[in-house]
Amino acid sequence: QVQLVESGGGVVQAGGSLRLSCAASGRTIFSYYMGWFRQAPGKEREFVSAITWADQRTYYANSVKGRFAISRDNAKNTAYLQMNSLKPEDTAVYYCAALRKGNVYHTQDYNYWGQGTQVTVSS
Repeated sequence: QVQLVESGGGVVQAGGSLRLSCAASGRTIFSYYMGWFRQAPGKEREFVSAITWADQRTYYANSVKGRFAISRDNAKNTAYLQMNSLKPEDTAVYYCAALRKGNVYHTQDYNYWGQGTQVTVSS
């Protein structure tokens, strides 16, 4: 069993930055990919970024590449999403998720989800 708790969301002006955190717990967390997804009102949940625990391989959606950076702190069992140069279209609920096996880009392959944290970017 894996538990995930996100934090760090808020309201920011366009061009600003936020850092999201995902605190993970569970005996086998090191065997999971950690991913970030987002869901805007009226839209489907979409992939944002992912990272492996073991070798720090990272994955990004084209829409955030160069602006967002995913990282993790093994000692704290925490993954982070640093979001820079935020745009109004980044406004969404952001979810942290854990994947044991599958495609990191596919929402349906993830095994565990956090409760989500709201990010609002004003123009």
